[in-house]
Amino acid sequence: MPGFGERHYMDMPDATEDTRPVSLLTCKSCGARNRIRPSAKGVPACGTCKAALPWLVDASDSTFDTEADAAVPVVVDLWAPWCGPCRFVGPILAELARDYAGKLKVVKINVDDNPRTSERFQAYSIPTMMVLKGGQPVDRIVGALPKDQLVARLAPHLGA
Repeated sequence: MPGFGERHYMDMPDATEDTRPVSLLTCKSCGARNRIRPSAKGVPACGTCKAALPWLVDASDSTFDTEADAAVPVVVDLWAPWCGPCRFVGPILAELARDYAGKLKVVKINVDDNPRTSERFQAYSIPTMMVLKGGQPVDRIVGALPKDQLVARLAPHLGA
């Protein structure tokens, strides 16, 4: 069984021919794997135990707008695999997705593979995190912050 934070991204449409991207999210409560599509309304819940799922997905230039449109605040993590500070922030964002399941969505964008989204948010220094509400930027965080400082920055957007 995969551990928390393991996520898979599939580009293929399912049998209904829905072309929105599919993410496989693992429930933190029961361990069930759930196929989730982006949703501008509501939040993902486990099909087995109905618990809110930690909403952490990978996106690309072509899927970003669909993934960024969510009913909850979205933290966009603009990162690269070679970036040490990005590797520090990644697990913290995974924890926040778990801690704020149903209240937050984390969308990860590899800047090396997705230059259009990187340029759109002027991510000239990474990690850069954008907080979006209704698809619009409401905050920008540049650099690696410890969890407590990141939570403090996000709190006004989460209603926490």
